[in-house]
Amino acid sequence: MSAAAVVGRWLLALLLVAAGVSHLTWGRRGYRIVVPDWATRLLRTDADTIVVVSGVVEIGLGAAVVALPRERRRVGAAIAAFFVVVFPGNVHQWRTGRSAPGLRTDRARLIRLFLQPLLVAWALTCTGRRTS
Repeated sequence: MSAAAVVGRWLLALLLVAAGVSHLTWGRRGYRIVVPDWATRLLRTDADTIVVVSGVVEIGLGAAVVALPRERRRVGAAIAAFFVVVFPGNVHQWRTGRSAPGLRTDRARLIRLFLQPLLVAWALTCTGRRTS
């Protein structure tokens, strides 16, 4: 693995852990606001539980990407899948114009949509999976 991939993994881990911590602490209320109603019905739970679980998953994935080097590719695939699974919530947030921490304008919410595929590619690339 190249030095860039190693740095990429550590930065990805940091991003995931920071996002996870924000879901569990200061950003928790703001993230509950953007959970789509259909997600609570589908998962048969409330928005707060979805926010907490997603935060725990983010922290776990962030830790796993650096702590489990033998499982690097599988963890990368899991991170990419996580980014895909949460994408409909990002679309919902953009369509409804709901604000969340760091996403208070329509422009920011729209740009966030275009960043999601880059996050998927980042997770796959820095863990040794091909994106092409």
